[in-house]
Amino acid sequence: MEDAKRKEGVAYVLKTAKERNVKFIRLWFTDILGILKSFAITVEELQKALEEGMGFDGSSIEGYARIDESDMVAMPDPDTFRILPWRPLEYSVARMFCDIVRPEGDPFDGDPRHVLKRNLKRAADMGYTFYVGPELEYFYFKDSNGTEPLDQGGYFDLTPLDVATDLRRETVLALEALGIGIEYSHHEVAPSQHEIDMRYTDAMTMADNVMTYRLVVKEIALTHGVYATFMPKPSFGINGSGMHVHQSLFKGERNAFFDVNDEYHLSKVAKHYIAGVLKHAPEITAVANQWVNSYKRLVPGYEAPVYPSWARRNRSDLIRVPEYRPGHENSTRIELRSPDPACNPYLAFSVMLAAGLEGIEKEYPLPDPVEENIYEMSEAERERRGIGMLPGSLWEAIQITEKSELVRKAMGDHVYDAFIENKKIEWKNYSVHVSDYELKKYLPIL
Repeated sequence: MEDAKRKEGVAYVLKTAKERNVKFIRLWFTDILGILKSFAITVEELQKALEEGMGFDGSSIEGYARIDESDMVAMPDPDTFRILPWRPLEYSVARMFCDIVRPEGDPFDGDPRHVLKRNLKRAADMGYTFYVGPELEYFYFKDSNGTEPLDQGGYFDLTPLDVATDLRRETVLALEALGIGIEYSHHEVAPSQHEIDMRYTDAMTMADNVMTYRLVVKEIALTHGVYATFMPKPSFGINGSGMHVHQSLFKGERNAFFDVNDEYHLSKVAKHYIAGVLKHAPEITAVANQWVNSYKRLVPGYEAPVYPSWARRNRSDLIRVPEYRPGHENSTRIELRSPDPACNPYLAFSVMLAAGLEGIEKEYPLPDPVEENIYEMSEAERERRGIGMLPGSLWEAIQITEKSELVRKAMGDHVYDAFIENKKIEWKNYSVHVSDYELKKYLPIL
């Protein structure tokens, strides 16, 4: 069945490439940090690539392979074939995401896309399909050398004759041309901060969409001579950029998170899933918030949650459960609010799902919701109510993740070990760096 489906996909790609005058095809994949990698082939090599894959040296890709076992093969996924709308039509350019395999054809354990596939299979073996809807925030700046904003707008502000409005419009059109459904686009809370929300879909499609989204936002910005960044906290004193991830499990056409008789309209499956994410939240933070800069955002007071708790209306909680609307049973979902848009979506979705499935399998009990503003609680009150805290730095997060069997199992030994090693190096480099803050603070007085 899979072979027949792939043959059908290959035939479609070859036919469409000919009809659309495609000359170049970019083959995309990611390293363990979620950095998009690409190389191009000409259309003359397309059939061979689809049938046999294209070889490359994996030893230069972060987290992939040692130099003595570096041969890798990029196997294009025909379902991801899309024409890039910003390239000249005279000789069209297309792209496909690739699965990375070894020369003998076995999946490569270091491929983040393979990591997500393994976790989705675990869910499928339990009868579930995992759906997600991430909300990626980002900033537009004058250039990449500073943080001068394009506007002074706030949440949902209409900024007439503003270049950012045109940027969002062109970005939405480009994303739709790539087959990515869009629901909303709007100004966010901070000056020059924006958000474009993609339509809810299965986790693998969405992980590919996130990678595409980040590139398209930047490409369209560059065509207007400005810079877009998904850096979690580029400016002091204003909100950082998050990636709130809406998520649910379906059994066939039925939303497994919905229960008409429950006070919160949440099924036992949903409650155990939430409990699993809450319990393992500190362990998965290093993956969902993988940069030193990520922890400049995860501080109280800027709408970024730092306390593992849940509620329906309270946006200071780690997990929010949007209120049920009659007739919209399939919209029942949870919203994890801690991840940031600079994570690796394949790994982030993997560890979120793993934590939730662990809660379901082990039937973790769900604590009571916290509808009060947790930021205004005293430390003693939070302790009395059993409300913990997410790690406050990358180093704290690494130390917790390094002890996590759940994360190791979800990511696999290869990616897990390479990821931990990479993050330790990043923290070491950051720790020995002398910052502008230190120079301004200490040089005049010491």
